[in-house]
Amino acid sequence: MTPAIYRSAALARIAAGGLVVVALAATSACATSAPKSSGGNASASGDASGGKVIHVVAAENFWGSIAAQLGGSHAKVTSVITNPATDPHDYEPTAADARTVSGAQYTIVNGVGYDAWADKLLAANPADGRIGLKVGDLVGVKPGGNPHRWYSPDNVHQVIEKITADYKKIDPADAAYFDQRKTAFETTSLGEYNQLVSQIKAKYAGTPIGASESIVTPLAEGLGLKMLTPETFLDAISEGTDPTARDKATIDQQIKNKQIKIYVYNSQNSTPDVQAQVNAAKAAGIPVTTVTETLDPAGDTFQQWQVGELKGIEQALAKATGK
Repeated sequence: MTPAIYRSAALARIAAGGLVVVALAATSACATSAPKSSGGNASASGDASGGKVIHVVAAENFWGSIAAQLGGSHAKVTSVITNPATDPHDYEPTAADARTVSGAQYTIVNGVGYDAWADKLLAANPADGRIGLKVGDLVGVKPGGNPHRWYSPDNVHQVIEKITADYKKIDPADAAYFDQRKTAFETTSLGEYNQLVSQIKAKYAGTPIGASESIVTPLAEGLGLKMLTPETFLDAISEGTDPTARDKATIDQQIKNKQIKIYVYNSQNSTPDVQAQVNAAKAAGIPVTTVTETLDPAGDTFQQWQVGELKGIEQALAKATGK
């Protein structure tokens, strides 16, 4: 996420005139294909007999990377959000995005209020027979819930199942190919990711941690870690609003008294309040590690990105606990 000031400005613009996606200038950043050939991609034994290529548009590149690897040569995936400096909450689609979406046969949107602009973009550019996946609806997270579902290992596997099923529905002639891609992706490409999730949970379950925002919460839950930071503070930073003095005082005490073992923060949204907590944690000898909102660097695959962050968390936990 970009700092709160950018979110406030974007909201003001929307309030002033609404979001008219088809009329936006095409000079803004264009969508680019999600990474498909970086290391660790799924592989299948040969191509399938069908020649169909499904045109896929993902609102964000973390879902786009997964979709591209599952689709292989039978899916052309374009992600709208690819720049690590772009805040997905407040993105303003371009005319080029509208053209891309107009030809999509399959779309992937995060939902849960995270990318409301994508719903408007799709509504303004309908297509006959298009199938859409809204991740929040798939995993049962209602509006107002935590939207950062790509940080939930369980939700990631639910999305993999759904994308594969949808590909087979759109292109039944290549169903066996998509099954092969899914198996290879889950067992090989995500092998290290799955292993890290399992070993961190087995070794450090119940360990108290602090965090800068709610993006960390689904991951902490998936790893079995105990989040001590007040949820109201996590939500405030995620949503670009001012946290309360009470919450900041609570976190200061948690750090001072070393009630948390590690502190995890989103390096793409290091507000003054967050930076003060990072500095305080380091001064108290509490290991600090980072996560990011979207793929960083942008050319990484989903698993490369997540494995790097999981290793950072594991190393911080090992340093803090001596395990």
